[in-house]
Amino acid sequence: MEEKKVNISLLQMSSVIGDVDANIEKVSNILKRDLNCKTDVIILPEVWTVGWSCSNFRKTAQESENDIVLKFLSDVATQYNTNIIGGSYITKKDDKFYNTCPVLDRKGKLVTTYSKMHLYSYYGCDEGSYVSEGDTPVMVELDGVKYGLSICYDIRFPELYRAYTKAGADILVDCAAWGSKKPIPWEMMTKSRAIENQCYMLALTQSGYIENGEYNLGQSRIIDYKGDEVASIMDGEGLISADISIDEMYDFRKKAPILNDIKNKYEVKILCEKY
Repeated sequence: MEEKKVNISLLQMSSVIGDVDANIEKVSNILKRDLNCKTDVIILPEVWTVGWSCSNFRKTAQESENDIVLKFLSDVATQYNTNIIGGSYITKKDDKFYNTCPVLDRKGKLVTTYSKMHLYSYYGCDEGSYVSEGDTPVMVELDGVKYGLSICYDIRFPELYRAYTKAGADILVDCAAWGSKKPIPWEMMTKSRAIENQCYMLALTQSGYIENGEYNLGQSRIIDYKGDEVASIMDGEGLISADISIDEMYDFRKKAPILNDIKNKYEVKILCEKY
């Protein structure tokens, strides 16, 4: 039986704030320059179309009847004969806005979308004032491989990734625009999600200057089911690709079946000292 492998390509970039057309051109140029192998999935970072600038979110939002971002991603999928996990961009539905991850197949067809469930509204960021929360996790199957989708701040909620693992995810994905002041949480949490779920983690973020003295971290990684880095790009813009073996992951799970030890529920016994 042929080994089940998948080639993953992560695209790290520094978005031009508020300029969708410029960022589409930038993605196109990075792919032309750096994609030097046949790949099964191309993954983009969070809000790559606009950059991490909440005040620009609604100005650049796309609606279904005239969505230039989806049109571009569809063209990329067919040009390179690859699936696309399109990071995220801002969409508008009725009177609400969402931070949305689109997934397209090799034919350029939109398969599904995931809307960010946890919105970051601390330390001067106010994402929740500009977009609405998504209401459900989404796992998508591409070429027989199952991906659990998440966006940036979602990484702080391990319950989401455990739910994906229980649902049969092969690969966990977090597309982010992570700030440069928090390198340790980014590395530790993405590797922890991989280790505790015995699952590949694709941890992709933006790089470079944002605005108002703030920078993106970079440090995009392909992490294996043991927490080891398969490939990484620490700073700048570019593309990393790697072959990962789904069969190796399941062999490892058989040798160390820790997931079988998860309890159906964990009830806390509260003991109060009596005075």
